[in-house]
Amino acid sequence: MKSAVETLEPTKVKLTVEVTYDELKPSIDHAYEHIAQDVVVPGFRKGKVPPRIIDQRVGRPAVLEHAINEGLSGFYAEAVRENKLRPLGQPEVEVTKVPGLTAAPAGEEGELHFTAEVEVRPEITVPALDGIAVTVDDVEVSDEDVAARLDALRERFGTLVGVDRPAAEGDFVVIDLTATIGDEQVDNVSGVSYQIGSGNMLEGLDEALTGLSAGEATTFETALAGGDHAGETALVNVTATTVKERQLPDADDDFAQLASEFDTLEELTADLRTQASSIKASNQAVQARDLLLEQLLAATEIPVPAGVVEAEVHRHLEGEGRLEDDEHRAEVGEQATTALRNQILLDTLAEQLEIKVSQNELLDYLVNASRQYGMDPNTFIQTIDKQGQIPTMVAEVARSKALAVALRRVAVTDGSGQAVDLSEFIGSDAEDAAEEAEIAGAAAAPSDAATDIAAFDVFDDETAEDTKA
Repeated sequence: MKSAVETLEPTKVKLTVEVTYDELKPSIDHAYEHIAQDVVVPGFRKGKVPPRIIDQRVGRPAVLEHAINEGLSGFYAEAVRENKLRPLGQPEVEVTKVPGLTAAPAGEEGELHFTAEVEVRPEITVPALDGIAVTVDDVEVSDEDVAARLDALRERFGTLVGVDRPAAEGDFVVIDLTATIGDEQVDNVSGVSYQIGSGNMLEGLDEALTGLSAGEATTFETALAGGDHAGETALVNVTATTVKERQLPDADDDFAQLASEFDTLEELTADLRTQASSIKASNQAVQARDLLLEQLLAATEIPVPAGVVEAEVHRHLEGEGRLEDDEHRAEVGEQATTALRNQILLDTLAEQLEIKVSQNELLDYLVNASRQYGMDPNTFIQTIDKQGQIPTMVAEVARSKALAVALRRVAVTDGSGQAVDLSEFIGSDAEDAAEEAEIAGAAAAPSDAATDIAAFDVFDDETAEDTKA
């Protein structure tokens, strides 16, 4: 098979592929076998009708069409691999030549020629990492930080007590609510407990409830958040049937023994300070990652495949039933463009850093993903494996790991100019070396995907073809 690539745009290429008759013949033979199963010819058993009879009854063009449809995806994939392309979307294929419609002597049957235009990952230049520096916030735990964590813990053990006063921020109000549009009641709830200030029901509800005492009601207008009338403006009537405030237990040794494994409040607050320090250190790693990504994006010219963005926008809007919403289309388009720029940058970075994903890293990612979907991990892994999505998952892990490895190559300091050690969060080169040894061992003895995922090379051919924007 011969193939050639023509660059049409920075993110689009045209593949020209020539397939010899001998390479297409297995598909032609299979086409005859498949058609023979459906053709009934007197004197021949089902499935045993010879090719010459099929040519007479069905026609050689139908056979060739079947064979080409069957073999085209394989020939395209082979051409993609040979030319080391990174497709980001589905190709537009045009068959420009087919073998002769009648049988011909060996060597004279003709060839299959086709072209495929497809959007690909552009070639970009990522800045040298050793010239980049990021500055993160200092890890300083104030008394206010500790007090806030202590108060949050006290709230978990607080009790709700009814009060005879107007409702205020933070109070819990039991409400009855009805929503009407015109003369039609479109929604109602009764006996729902709502905390003023949480903002997790209707816009304007916090303001409407503030100042109401038990038994009082008010009305306000707002856009409905869900249901058949989502986005429509409704008149909402809300009644506060009960107003309660949360009373917190005293912060003393008795509370420390109730809420923790410590005997004294002093020991508990010391532990809360340690927790706050650990969280702020973790936040440093997140901040450093985000700042590094921001610098790389700002310093890199990344052309974005417009067709891939448009396909993602259409899929998103179609799922929401909002294909005619131009304002939302622009918003989703901007989000899709940003996500694709990030993906292109991180895929390129992972390739340059020769990132590999170990078995444990992949399994950890899949287990966490299964929890998000509320599925059993083995069932989740079997499902995505059957769907051919394992390479996509590997690429997701690789992008995250690429940023972590890149952070080891840049200078990270805090506000006071001190170097920040992020190895607890981003690992080390020594750990990566051990993981690569694990990958080599796993590759030598692969096992069932549902229980023991074999390690994948992040940028093998299969991953490159299956990874989508």
